[in-house]
Amino acid sequence: MRGVFFWPFSGRRRFDSLSAEEILALAISAEEEDSRIYALYAKRLRDTYPATARMFEAMAAEEDAHRRRLIELYRARFGDLILPIRREHVADFYDRRPVWLVENLPIERIRAEAMAMEREAERFYRQAAARSMDAEVRTLLGDLAAVEARHERGVAAMTEKLRESGAASKEELAARRQFILTWVQPGLAGLMDGSVSTLAPIFATAFATQDPWTTFLVGLSASVGAGISMGFTEAAHDDGKLSGRGSPVKRGLACGVMTTLGGLGHALPYLIPHFWTATIIALAVVFVELWAIAWIQNRYMETPWRRAVFQVVLGGSLVLAAGIFIGGG
Repeated sequence: MRGVFFWPFSGRRRFDSLSAEEILALAISAEEEDSRIYALYAKRLRDTYPATARMFEAMAAEEDAHRRRLIELYRARFGDLILPIRREHVADFYDRRPVWLVENLPIERIRAEAMAMEREAERFYRQAAARSMDAEVRTLLGDLAAVEARHERGVAAMTEKLRESGAASKEELAARRQFILTWVQPGLAGLMDGSVSTLAPIFATAFATQDPWTTFLVGLSASVGAGISMGFTEAAHDDGKLSGRGSPVKRGLACGVMTTLGGLGHALPYLIPHFWTATIIALAVVFVELWAIAWIQNRYMETPWRRAVFQVVLGGSLVLAAGIFIGGG
């Protein structure tokens, strides 16, 4: 829930309680923040998505122009000292998502976020204009509401124009490539390592001891240990600056988590106390894991289906057979 519920205890103001001076001061600070957000989007996207970056640069300039108009009116009505009121001081004012959260979204979602920002700003100006008794203030706020509405339509139009020109397609292709390099590739490597490399020790232990709990402990330790090792290795060996593979923290996290999950998939069935029931379920899980890896290789890495099956399913089956042979020998 938003802060409005806690307003009586938080010391924050309600929007309906703001004076004309406070509304103008709030609008100035909101425009300043939106301008900085758009400028930051443009900076972060310039190298990878230049067309969208130019769109955000233009929007940042527009928001800055709104700020100047608001300051001129504020100075004429209330003097040079602008009240230090910001969106977090108003309980029922709209929020902005942190830039660090939005910038990790796909490019289409970032454009959609910009449209949502303009929609919220338009709603604010219309509500503020409706409450103002000053003709000049009301006129300016109404004009800004209309401009924000045009901005929202403009973002949609510019997105469509980018798509028609091919620029959006290029940016979407670059976004897909970055997603694959940062998340899919290290995650797939981890899943393959976790699924295949733990087959031999888990099933060797299973058939050597026929003790489900011991087998589970071996599988758990092998999976967690492999996940930690693979995650740190992925994060440490490439900082992503030259290779363009993205944040080492993200890649390490993807690799480490998927490595652990890959091993745990066929270790968890051994929580079942009956050995053969646990083993049959674990073998079924292995079958699903290997075919899932082959599908991911074909879907995202564009590996031919037959080659993916040959590499993963056949290789995994050989490792599985080795573990069963060693444990049952």
